[in-house]
Amino acid sequence: MSAFPGAREECACPLCGADRPVRAGYRADGFEAVRCGACGAWYLSPRLTEEAMLQAYARDDYFEGGESGYAAYAAQERSLRGTFGRLLREMRGRGMAGGSLLDVGCGYGYLLEEAAGFFDARAGTDFSPAAAEEARRRGAEVWIGGVEAVPAGRAFDCVTALHVVEHVYHPHDFVRALAERVRPGGWLVLAAPDMGSFWRKAMGRRWPSWKFPEHVMFYDRESLGRLVRSLPRAAEVRPLPYPHAFPVSEVAAKLGMRAPGFLAARNLWLPATTVAVAARLS
Repeated sequence: MSAFPGAREECACPLCGADRPVRAGYRADGFEAVRCGACGAWYLSPRLTEEAMLQAYARDDYFEGGESGYAAYAAQERSLRGTFGRLLREMRGRGMAGGSLLDVGCGYGYLLEEAAGFFDARAGTDFSPAAAEEARRRGAEVWIGGVEAVPAGRAFDCVTALHVVEHVYHPHDFVRALAERVRPGGWLVLAAPDMGSFWRKAMGRRWPSWKFPEHVMFYDRESLGRLVRSLPRAAEVRPLPYPHAFPVSEVAAKLGMRAPGFLAARNLWLPATTVAVAARLS
């Protein structure tokens, strides 16, 4: 049985709407990453329908040991906290911290907890009820669902969606909905696996972020920046450094190796795995 049961569909480019897919041989399990012949963006087609994909995200075992999602999200806590801590310091150094924070796709709330020293109020959303409950235990206000789950009228000084936008079927609608939650003068921060990185080019078909069918878009600096600049309120758009740590055990597994026990849980910082963009909204 497939880990992702449900109907499949072919689609036009979610960024520009052109139906000119260029195939490059990146396919698995009936899914395929193609390049748009018009704008150059990479996307998944065929893909699972959005309804079927959302059902997978809502499963209690999505984050821990199920047939889909993460083998063990909690096992990455140390590396994720290290990553988020460095990102928050980068944000503070650029005047993006302070006030209130909304993290869309917050998972277990590691970012929200690390942000306690950077933001006065912290809130999040996640499609997984189990993950949302775990994030609430860490002291944040969390709603089940996407950005649409945030109560009407709530706005924040900073809204983040980290390693979320690559899962989104309608990216323009998504960033507009995020922008509606940002107060004037506030910041929107997006991050995604870097399609333009030397890792992807060097690893080819073994690149870990060919994560079918969860990743339906594959961004590089140009395409992610183009998406954010499409916002009418985007007064300033700039790249944001995103240092990323991974457990040594996870990196070794991706290379088909086994990490020695004394190294398995340690962090390995890998450059250029993630592309991040910040936009100040008018």
